[in-house]
Amino acid sequence: MELVITAAIASIVALAIGVVIVDSQSSWNAMYDRVNSDVVTDGYVARKKFDVVMRKASGDKLVLGDAGGSIEVYYYADASSTVVDRYARFYASDDDLNLEYGQLDPRVTLDVETVCANVSACTFKQVGRSIQMILTLDNGTHSNTVVSSAVTQNQ
Repeated sequence: MELVITAAIASIVALAIGVVIVDSQSSWNAMYDRVNSDVVTDGYVARKKFDVVMRKASGDKLVLGDAGGSIEVYYYADASSTVVDRYARFYASDDDLNLEYGQLDPRVTLDVETVCANVSACTFKQVGRSIQMILTLDNGTHSNTVVSSAVTQNQ
């Protein structure tokens, strides 16, 4: 009888430990998937690209699109340029955040780069001297909202 009771208690303890281990592993896998999902990494890439382009831009002029759906900034082609002669435009299209580079005079698009995918919403606004991007990424299982702000550096 004592052996049956001891075996029952040992079985209950082993079952409880097994449940805790399985639950911990499931939670760890879910958190790992969330942290390393494409919406998180795309958010980091978009934030960095936005920061680099805005800091390179001239603070003299920028153009916000309708309802903040796009932003166009102007910059110098290189350090020897005496006039602002290039532009960069961020805009969302077909669930992608795109960055278009071009020449101003004559206006020619030089390159269009896809910064990130899974974009469900993207707005830009100017707050004082800074430019803000509010980007929401959603791949169907995970969602991530990135808010990035940068101040144009060139005059």
